[in-house]
Amino acid sequence: MVATPNPTQPMLAIPPLENGDRLSRSEFERRYQAMPQVKQAELIEGVTYMASPLRIKSHGEPHGNLIGWLWTYKIATPGIVLGDNPTVRLDPDNEPQPDAVLFVPGRQAVISADDYIEGAPELIVEVAASSVAIDLHDKKRAYRRNQVQEYLVWRTLEGEMDWFRLQADEYVPLAADEQGIIRSQIFPGLWLAVSALLAGEMITVLSTLQAGLNLSDHAEFKNGLSA
Repeated sequence: MVATPNPTQPMLAIPPLENGDRLSRSEFERRYQAMPQVKQAELIEGVTYMASPLRIKSHGEPHGNLIGWLWTYKIATPGIVLGDNPTVRLDPDNEPQPDAVLFVPGRQAVISADDYIEGAPELIVEVAASSVAIDLHDKKRAYRRNQVQEYLVWRTLEGEMDWFRLQADEYVPLAADEQGIIRSQIFPGLWLAVSALLAGEMITVLSTLQAGLNLSDHAEFKNGLSA
């Protein structure tokens, strides 16, 4: 005998996200949207990762300083978008939530009708505890494969900064010059005084950035965005 459905019986709830779940991107989004109490979850190479509580010295403060540096560049460069912890629909197996992204809408990434980033932002920034973190392994491979042009990782526990530039489908490190400055190859004028940032010397970080913003290549880039 076939059981008669009980109209008073509640429908099964959407399964919760769990660390390690292997999901399609659409199923990941369905479960994530059903859990508004969850503030950060990512799909990396088809596997779900959910963030632990974030400590202030190893993540919160470094994250804030990076955002301050990037925001200063953004306000001097109308036409680019800065995102703080945005969800990025990268490909069918990857929907990361990077610490920060910088991109020109319509070049490699767009803002979808439902207000998500789709495609590969030109620059992605992550704060990682150490070199063993997912940011320097599975995420890095996914970003490289999807043509994220530059990828910056701050390994806060090790006091190290890795800034990669995509060349011939491989990530190569961008080296600091004799003054300890790394210069973006994608965003003219985006200069970073690495030692100053690591030491929390934000006045030096911002004055170095301003020196980059004062050059003609930044002005040309900015004018091109508004043309």
